[in-house]
Amino acid sequence: MNVKSCEKQEKSQVLLTIEVGPDEFDAAIEKAYKKNRRKYRVDGFRPGKATRKMIEAVYGREVFYDEAINEAFPNAYEEAVKAQELKTLDMPSVELDGIPSPAGFTFKATVPVYPEVTLGQYKGLSAPKMPVNVTDADVEARVQRLAERNTRLVSVEREAQNGDTVVIDFEGFLNGEPFEGGKGENHSLELGSDSFVPGFEAQLVGAKAGEERELNITFPENYAPELAGKDVVFKVTVHEVKEKDVPEIDDEFAKDVSEFDTMEELRADLRRQITEEQQAAADREFEDELMNQVADGITAEIPDVLVERQARQFVENLKRQVYQQGFTYEQYLKMTGGSEEKLLQDAQEPALRQVRMDLAVTAIIEQEHLEATDEDREAEYDKLAEQSGMDKKSIKKYFTDEQMTNQVLTQKAIAIVKDSATATEPAPAETPAET
Repeated sequence: MNVKSCEKQEKSQVLLTIEVGPDEFDAAIEKAYKKNRRKYRVDGFRPGKATRKMIEAVYGREVFYDEAINEAFPNAYEEAVKAQELKTLDMPSVELDGIPSPAGFTFKATVPVYPEVTLGQYKGLSAPKMPVNVTDADVEARVQRLAERNTRLVSVEREAQNGDTVVIDFEGFLNGEPFEGGKGENHSLELGSDSFVPGFEAQLVGAKAGEERELNITFPENYAPELAGKDVVFKVTVHEVKEKDVPEIDDEFAKDVSEFDTMEELRADLRRQITEEQQAAADREFEDELMNQVADGITAEIPDVLVERQARQFVENLKRQVYQQGFTYEQYLKMTGGSEEKLLQDAQEPALRQVRMDLAVTAIIEQEHLEATDEDREAEYDKLAEQSGMDKKSIKKYFTDEQMTNQVLTQKAIAIVKDSATATEPAPAETPAET
C-alpha cells in the first residue's frame, strides 16, 4: 500500500489517493479465487478443482478483479488512515482511479475527519448573572403547591364547575362515524385545565353525575391532518363530579407534609430550598452564557456528519421522552402533525450549536492538558449516587469509566472558563419578576 496523496477538502474532509501494489493485489486475487472457484465451470474439471490460471484463461484475466478489490480495499484504507494519523468520523466514499491491472490498482477515498479547532478567548470572559432574590410570595406559592399536592378529591351532588374533576366516558364521531383515538372510559378530567381539545371542557361546566351530553367541537387547524379543522361530535357520559378538599394551612398541615412541627419552620425551610434553586439556576444560566461565547469563538470547519449525528441524537432523546409519557413515537407524530424529516430539519441549528460546544470543550481539555484521576471518577460516582438516591454499585452499571472520564473532563474545562470569568449585573429587562 502506498498513499500517493492526502489532500484536505472543505468541511473537514480528506481525500486519500491510495495505491495497492502488484504483490498485495495478487494476494487479494488469490483469496478471491479460493472463495469463488466453485462458481466457475471449466471443461474436464469438477467444480472448484480448476486452477486459477485455467479459470482466468476461460473467463478472462479480470474475472476475480472485483472481488479482489473488495478484498484488498479495507486493509489498504485502514493502513493509509493509520499512516496519515487521521481521526475519521464516518465511512469513506470510494471510487477507483483508473483501470486495475496486474500491476495493482489505485482508489480515492473521501472521508470526514475530526476538525482542527482553534480556540478563541475562553478565559477572562464576562456575562450577566441573575441575583438571588427570594420573596415572601415565592414562599407562599410553594406552600400552595404543597397544599395542592395534598388536596383530596371528594364526590359532590351538584353541577360541575371550573376546577372540579369529572369522571367521564366519551367517544368522538366524525360524519357520524367513530374516529381512531377519540374514545375513553372512566377518564378523570379537570375542568379548566385545557388538557382536552378547545371547547370540550367548557361544555361540561354545569353537568351533573349521570348526565349524558353531546359536545360539538371543531379541531384546531394545527391538529393531526385527518382531524385538523374538522367538526366532530363527542358523546359524553358523566359518572361523577368531584371537588377539591384543600387542607387548612396551619401547624397540623406542616406536621402532615414535612418533618417540621410549625408552619414557621416549614416556611423557613422552603425559603432555603428556593434560595438554593435560584442560585443553581443563576449559576447554570451564567455558565451557559459563558460557554456559548466560547463556542461562538472557535474557528473550525465542521463536518456535516457531526451535525447530522447530533440531530439524530436529539430525535432519539425525544422518542425516549415521548415513550416515558405513555405515547408511542408514531402517536406523537400523528398528534403533532409532524414527521421525522421535519424534526431532523428543525434539529439542525441546535445540533450545530451543540457540536460547536463539544468541540470547544474538547479543545480546552487539550489546551489545558486536563486529566481525570481515579479519585475524580469516584467522586463523580458518589455525587450521582447521592443525587439519584441509588447506591454507587448500581450507578456503575449505567456509566462506564470512559463516560465518567468524559464527564469529569468536561466539568473541569467548564470550571476553567467559569472560575476566570466576571459576573456582571443583568440589564433591568433581564431581572426576573417575582415568581
